[in-house]
Amino acid sequence: MNHPIVASLVPVVLLIAIGFLAGKRAWIGAGAVRDLSNMVFLLLAPALLFRTMAAQAHALQFGPVVVYFGAAVVLYAGMLAVLGFNTRGAVLALAGTFSNTVMIGTPLVSLAYGDAALVTHFALVALHALVLLTMATIVLELASAREALARGETGGRHMAATVGLAVKNAVIHPVPLPILCGLAFAQTGLALPAVVDKPLQLLGQAFAPLALVLVGVTLAANPVGQQLKGALGLTLAKNLIHPALMAMAGWAFGLQGLALVVMVVAASLPIGANVFLFSQRYRVAEELVTATVAVSTLAGLFTIPLVMWLAGHL
Repeated sequence: MNHPIVASLVPVVLLIAIGFLAGKRAWIGAGAVRDLSNMVFLLLAPALLFRTMAAQAHALQFGPVVVYFGAAVVLYAGMLAVLGFNTRGAVLALAGTFSNTVMIGTPLVSLAYGDAALVTHFALVALHALVLLTMATIVLELASAREALARGETGGRHMAATVGLAVKNAVIHPVPLPILCGLAFAQTGLALPAVVDKPLQLLGQAFAPLALVLVGVTLAANPVGQQLKGALGLTLAKNLIHPALMAMAGWAFGLQGLALVVMVVAASLPIGANVFLFSQRYRVAEELVTATVAVSTLAGLFTIPLVMWLAGHL
């Protein structure tokens, strides 16, 4: 049970299982899921993101991260091309590229590779949500505007105005905004006062477990069996294709050693809970995303060791 992969993934599986039990026993009703999801998305996630950026921005190294995002953008664009430029395609493409870098990635990298690897990993954590969720938000807002236009609901808004609104909505958003605020605060050189830092810490600590419990609750109402085929396809993209693309990008740009290994392993991580929250917020592909988070996490027990072994031979 002390193996880094087991120690990192089993708690995630257990939290989803606890939520599944709570849903099956009706301890958390279907009507409460939306409100709890909003609490996680609008309160807990911003606290975690702001505090992380405010405290760690000064120690980050971003070279390998640029290569990582290049591979992620290529995969996102490819999936969007296959799935179609619509809100469903945007959310599912995010599922294929957004890793669970905090709850699974941080302890896994620390236990498997030590403190030196954490410097590279934290650089990814710092920008992971900002880059990928902002990109997904812009695509989602543009796709939403396009779908609204097709329904005749935009009042003839010019495309430039639509793009401007999408960018505004992407920045004034509960995920990118606290990251940007945290980065801005870090530039002041000040430390968060303890009376502010402690509540933010407590809120941030509640994010991951509650988000994963909500995945289980939703899963209880939407069994994996009905979405298994789609979930397996997305899991293949996230757990195996994503790290393969990252390895090729790293080789192409001369990335070597521990930095390359950390980025490849990060790409192999299961789908992060933020994708589930996005599907809930935009009310798109909720059943499929919920099933895929569970399948991707369970599959990670087998795919991550494989990727770690292969990455060690790069």
